Amino acid sequence: MPGLLGINHLTLSTTDLDRLVSYYTQLLGAALAFERAVTSSDPRIAVLDVGSDDHLMIVETATAPAPGLDPLGKAGWGLRVGSHAELCEVRARILATGWPVGPIETLPTQWTMTAHDPDTRPVDIRAHRPRTPSPQPAA
Repeated sequence: MPGLLGINHLTLSTTDLDRLVSYYTQLLGAALAFERAVTSSDPRIAVLDVGSDDHLMIVETATAPAPGLDPLGKAGWGLRVGSHAELCEVRARILATGWPVGPIETLPTQWTMTAHDPDTRPVDIRAHRPRTPSPQPAA
């Protein structure tokens, strides 16, 4: 059986596609992969490249999304940057624009902060901490 390689995409809905695309591309560094105009049978969408082969699909809807936290009181999904320095840089960019973002927390395997996008939806932004090698047994 073939193994999984990762997440292909995550879909978000919004009432303002341009605003949400701008947030994820200009502040968080995603790249617009493609956009599809509204048709008689399908809503307007944008697909953002968020690294590797992972994508964020944004669908424009007439109804605002539910912005709540997951059952653990967290965002329930997250994006990853390459280093602690990059995480600090993203946080500074978000703060400079006035969008809400929490402090950077240190977890056992990563640094994390929670931002809120223009639809007030929480998103965790994380950087993995360097792994320390496991001690080798004596020969």
